[in-house]
Amino acid sequence: MPDTAITSTPRGLDHLVIGVRDLDAAGAFYEKLGFTVGARNRHPWGTENRIVQFPGSFLELITIADVAAITPPTPRVFSFGSFVREALERGEGLSMLVLESTDAKADAAAFQAAGIGDFEPFFFERKARRPDGSEVRVAFSLAFAADPLAPECGFFVCQQHEPQNFWNPAFQQHANGASALTSAIIVTDDPSAHREFLSAYAGFPEVLEGNADLVLDLPRGRIDVLDFEAAEAIYHVAPDPTPARFLGFCVAVPDLDAVASRLEAAGVAHARGDERVVVPAEAALGCIIAFEQA
Repeated sequence: MPDTAITSTPRGLDHLVIGVRDLDAAGAFYEKLGFTVGARNRHPWGTENRIVQFPGSFLELITIADVAAITPPTPRVFSFGSFVREALERGEGLSMLVLESTDAKADAAAFQAAGIGDFEPFFFERKARRPDGSEVRVAFSLAFAADPLAPECGFFVCQQHEPQNFWNPAFQQHANGASALTSAIIVTDDPSAHREFLSAYAGFPEVLEGNADLVLDLPRGRIDVLDFEAAEAIYHVAPDPTPARFLGFCVAVPDLDAVASRLEAAGVAHARGDERVVVPAEAALGCIIAFEQA
């Protein structure tokens, strides 16, 4: 399978794509949880998003705003809008995992050589607003990979061309104390079947093994690959019997008691354990949100 000489530099978490039907309602919900949520942004391929930033990573709440602008996928061209639309047709929730890139063109070539993706790199830019309302340019290059054993999961890497215009410490201050995106959670009937793909996609990080579960330890955060039994034990869910899908994510907070009190006061369903506070998918727009002790 992959030739580790192609790229053996592990990639950290960059962002997670979370499909929602009502973008403003989703933003209001995340604000209720204590997150700072950015303004609405529009993409030329039919989607709009709002962003929750952490140092070096973010959550992307996304919806379909213009169906007519969505282009169908073609050989070697990944249609971002089409993927988001199809994911939302299945239901709201986390549908794409994105890792960081310093050279998306090189990563696309590496994915092709490793046999995990044969897509053209994709460049786009848009306008963004600073807290003072001034307009700036942000630009990105993307390289896509695909796991045939996880057709409902999207994977790509993202290179920032104007990082000084995108990252903003003011947007990274959250009332709930969240300081980092720590994990993307995948649930599958066979974690080991996804090891080779995820290792190549993530730049061959250290892989920690549990019973049947895997943890890819990234330079920023981790990828938790759980079987159904582990997902139920940790997150109190009974996942759908699909080959593989994203369950949700974890963020680090300094005070679990304070988070639980905030959720209680806001009337948000949650479960409290020794190590985390979990908002279940049915209470969180299809995406489990877990707060871990920093």
